[in-house]
Amino acid sequence: MEIQGGYAFPEQIETERLLLRAPRDGDGAEVNAAIRETYAELHEWMEWASYLPDVAETESRRQQARAQFLAGEEFSFQAHLKATGALALCAALHPRDWNVPKFEVGYWCRAGYQGSGYVTETVSALTRLAFEVFSANRIEIRCDTRNLRSRGVAERAGYTLEATLKNDVVAPDGALRTTVIYARFPTVSP
Repeated sequence: MEIQGGYAFPEQIETERLLLRAPRDGDGAEVNAAIRETYAELHEWMEWASYLPDVAETESRRQQARAQFLAGEEFSFQAHLKATGALALCAALHPRDWNVPKFEVGYWCRAGYQGSGYVTETVSALTRLAFEVFSANRIEIRCDTRNLRSRGVAERAGYTLEATLKNDVVAPDGALRTTVIYARFPTVSP
């Protein structure tokens, strides 16, 4: 698919154990089940998880994510296990500045699949594609400083801690959050 600046970004990516694909109509029920299974963790860290959506709302959000993907505004993926087809996680490559080009990677993993390396595998694939397809000069992962699992993913995927932003945003629990920023850069300077 051709998008911003004539780039072609794939709607499907295959890794060693996962099939990452763009959202499709009808994904709402499966994603909603994953959100419900993982709600306690999501609610702790994700601003969008302030309440449990119903299936219809999740379907609507997936349709919106599909439209954003096709428009080249956001690149959301669902990672399914190759072996079983089960949804393990959702991730996205968010363009932050096309002039740089600069991106942010976001992700969350379904409770039953955490600790298996699936998130690191997904983040590594999205990072590689951002460098290869978009000639990215900067990719970030941002998370709450207390979110040790997310920080571990960033480190395992080769990101380096670059900054700590104290009292950066209000966390879902209403407390001020300190955000850490991990970054990766192309191996060849622009």
